[in-house]
Amino acid sequence: MDFRRLVRGQVEWDRLEEVVRELTVRYDREEVHVRFLDADNWLSTPMVVDDEWFVKVISKQNSVVHALFTTGRNLGAFSSGTEGFFEHFGTPLQMAEHELEATKRMREIGVNAPAPVEALEVNDLGVLVLEYLPEFRSLGELDRETERRLAPDLFANLHLMHENSLAHGDLRAENVLIRDGELYFIDATSVREDGREDARSYDLACALGVLEPLIGVQASVDAALSAYTVEELLAAREFMDFVNIRPDHDFDAAGLKGEIEKRAS
Repeated sequence: MDFRRLVRGQVEWDRLEEVVRELTVRYDREEVHVRFLDADNWLSTPMVVDDEWFVKVISKQNSVVHALFTTGRNLGAFSSGTEGFFEHFGTPLQMAEHELEATKRMREIGVNAPAPVEALEVNDLGVLVLEYLPEFRSLGELDRETERRLAPDLFANLHLMHENSLAHGDLRAENVLIRDGELYFIDATSVREDGREDARSYDLACALGVLEPLIGVQASVDAALSAYTVEELLAAREFMDFVNIRPDHDFDAAGLKGEIEKRAS
C-alpha cells in the first residue's frame, strides 16, 4: 500500500479543501462530513462525503500513471498476439468524464452501478461524484458458497455489457461490489472501438482469473459457460498469461487453459 501511495501521489490538503468547499456550495450544504478511504487505488484520491457521495479526486500525476498503465497494458496485448486496445484520456477532467459516462451507460443497459452524479474540474483536479453505496463488500470478501452462487451473475452482467458494445477493461474483485445480494460494477476503463472484440476476450479472461482463486478452476469455467460459448472461452484463453502477470491478479492460468481446452475437445 505504501508503494501505491507513492505512485498515486498526495494531493495537497488545501486543494482537497477547495474540492470540498466546491461540493458544499454545489449541493447546498452548510457543511459536510468527509471521510477519506484507504482504498487500493492507483489513480485517484477517494473519499466519501456525507455518506451520500463517493468522490474521486484525480490529479495530473494520476493521469500520468494512467498513461503508463495504458502503455503497459497495450504492450501486454501485443504479447498476446493482438493490437493494443486500451485508451488513455489526457487530462484529469477527461478521466473523470469518461468514468461518469461509462457508469451512465452501464446503468442504461441494466447493469448495476452507482448512480452517476457529475464530473467537474476544480483547480486542475478532475472530480468524479457518484452515489455512495453503504454496507457493500467486494467479490473477494464473501464466503465460498456465496461466491459460487454469484459467479454466473458475474458472467451474465459481463455478457450484457458485451452485447451492448461495452467492455469493462479493468475487471478485478475490488471492482465488483455486492450489496443486498446483487452485483455492482465500478471503475470501468476505456477501450478503442476497433479493439472491442479483443477487449471482450480480455474481460472474460479477467473474470475467470478473479473467480478461480475463490471457487476453483472447474466451477469458474462452468459459470463462464452459463453465458459464453466454448469458442469465446478459447479466445479468452489467449489472454490468460497476460492477465496473470498483472500485480492485481494471481490465479491458476495453466489450470484454466487446460480446463477450457478439455471442454472444447
